[in-house]
Amino acid sequence: MSPSPTVAVPFADLHAQYLGIRDAIDAAIAEVIRTSAFIRGPFVTRFEEQFAEVVGIPHCVSCANGTDSLYIAMRALGVNPGDEVLAPAHTWISTTETITQAGAKVVFCDTDPDTFTIDPAQVAAKLTPRTVGVVPVHLYGQPADMDPIMDLARRHGLWVLEDCAQAHLATYKGRQVGSFGNAASYSFYPGKNLGAMGDAGAIVTHDADLARRMAMFARHGGITKGDHQIEGINSRLDGLQAAVLSVKLPHLAGWTARRREIAAEYGRLLAGIPGLTLPQVATAREPVWHLYVVQHEQRDALAAHLASRGIQTVINYPVALPFLPAYAHHGHRSADFPVAFHHQSRILSLPIFPEITLEQMRIVAAAIAEFADLSPGRN
Repeated sequence: MSPSPTVAVPFADLHAQYLGIRDAIDAAIAEVIRTSAFIRGPFVTRFEEQFAEVVGIPHCVSCANGTDSLYIAMRALGVNPGDEVLAPAHTWISTTETITQAGAKVVFCDTDPDTFTIDPAQVAAKLTPRTVGVVPVHLYGQPADMDPIMDLARRHGLWVLEDCAQAHLATYKGRQVGSFGNAASYSFYPGKNLGAMGDAGAIVTHDADLARRMAMFARHGGITKGDHQIEGINSRLDGLQAAVLSVKLPHLAGWTARRREIAAEYGRLLAGIPGLTLPQVATAREPVWHLYVVQHEQRDALAAHLASRGIQTVINYPVALPFLPAYAHHGHRSADFPVAFHHQSRILSLPIFPEITLEQMRIVAAAIAEFADLSPGRN
């Protein structure tokens, strides 16, 4: 068995990010340890206030992780058994498993061919008298088409819960995602554009009463310890993660600008390579490029070729949700979601992180061009 190739270009490099802010991170962690402020406390409160200010939404409720943030929001929004909630067919399973856990039925909608986000026409087509809400996912950092979604929500009395796990600071028509719906869910999983050093999440909202209900549910059913108004769950952002996030938050805008520069450079380097489809940006949307996802009919062969050259890639996500065993009981076929089905065998996420160098990007582009030259039918 031949040895694995040396990694020439990692998919992400969290250590490089740490090295750039090491002194501040180490000092913040040391202060949490010195004060033993591990659960709730000043570091958590400070981060909630800071994040609310950055996203321009008045209320932030932190929690243990991004998946919990979706579940907490739906429970606070009053999801009941028999309700139906619309969600995109192609995303990470957190979006839909939490709908089921909250007691509702998942209704899948196909996705837009260019942006991978939920298709508003599908949302309109899937509405029934039992529909109570929709969860648009700003997938890969690409904003969903929010205007028609919000119009449908207003006309049909639906709540909207934006899944912003991959879209910190993305904008739609000049307005930050997360500010359109009743609430918005964020993940601070380490690899996210704003990532903790462990699991962490938050929900933001304009609605003070909804924020209170979410905080109550996340803290065993009571805002004040020992005063349990309802049965809740235990989902808390710990002080160490909050302190780390507070250090990283001022860098988020700069990291985001860098991701946009990288995406633009990839566009220049990869333009015209036969068989390769580059990600598209819809009019009046500013993605934040959590992932840079290309498409190729020979995706698996391309991924293997890049791996042989020491280039790490990921498939996000190889099977659209309706076709997973977890949702086999829905009885869906590929024809039910033609766009998501088409994408799942073609998508490939290339390395992207703020510290990636131009030379590393050129290595990626050269390897993809080399694969195109080696492909059948090429001279």
